[in-house]
Amino acid sequence: MNDSPKTPPEGVPAPSDDPPPIPPQRPDDEDCCGQGCVPCIFDFYDEAMGKYREALAAWKERHPLQSPD
Repeated sequence: MNDSPKTPPEGVPAPSDDPPPIPPQRPDDEDCCGQGCVPCIFDFYDEAMGKYREALAAWKERHPLQSPD
């Protein structure tokens, strides 16, 4: 039994029902209250961007010939 992610064999197109991940929306500067909250709204954004980058890298591995744009 193989528990690795399913990647199409070389030369086989990836499934079309696998859209690229969507980046999180950056909060406006005015959304931060400036009070030094822990966590700040921008901390949540940074965390979401990290997850997005990981998901995008995985998507690019599955779709080596496609651009996410």
